[in-house]
Amino acid sequence: MADAALATRPQAASRADALLTVRDLEAWYGESHVLHGINFDVRAGEVVTLLGRNGAGKTTTLKSIMGMIAKRKGSITFEGKELMHSPARYVAKAGIAICPEERGIFSSLSVEENLMLPPKVREGGLTVQQIFELFPNLKERLNSQGTKLSGGEQQMLAIGRILRTGAKLLLLDEPTEGLAPVIVQQIGHTISRLKNEGFTIVLVEQNFHFAASVADRHYIVEQGRTIDMIENRDLQANEGKLHAYLGV
Repeated sequence: MADAALATRPQAASRADALLTVRDLEAWYGESHVLHGINFDVRAGEVVTLLGRNGAGKTTTLKSIMGMIAKRKGSITFEGKELMHSPARYVAKAGIAICPEERGIFSSLSVEENLMLPPKVREGGLTVQQIFELFPNLKERLNSQGTKLSGGEQQMLAIGRILRTGAKLLLLDEPTEGLAPVIVQQIGHTISRLKNEGFTIVLVEQNFHFAASVADRHYIVEQGRTIDMIENRDLQANEGKLHAYLGV
């Protein structure tokens, strides 16, 4: 277990060049206090992961950033603007989009209809053709209903859908959960390509080896707090820490 000072303020990116800054974030579901002090930074063009055991507060952190949790406090700044008291629709217009773990595919709608459903909220969103270049499977299933898609195709569709909105910061919650290795590899290639094209990504992921293959840095979340930050290049040197934190 990290000491109290580390639990409050893990080493972070330089605040001067941070696209997203989260400070002292706390959140509640009703009377249940779930987040007790989340602190991290993300620079433009980075892929940063939130790692931790089940129930640590990773998904709640993403939902809090997106404005989907009603009771929260602390500070969330994006491009220098405070978002803590902003509703989800304003957060989306600011340039943040979330791909939830449950994917949210409309089962009765076709792939094309699902893709076209969310409006563009900013300039810079990918066209449908660009999304098909990222995910050729979706073009082949253009007229298929959501219920007819495999888990991997549903995940591709969920990611593709938020790429249309014009968001520059993508919050991806467990994008490889339950997917076959070949699809996991494809999702990894997609994340790397999006990074190369200038997108910034915060990734919640249980598959540590996948996270290590795509991320620049990793924040460890434990019992609703960020307790450490490890650079991807330093993973081997911190193998003992990771085993203690995650059991990997």
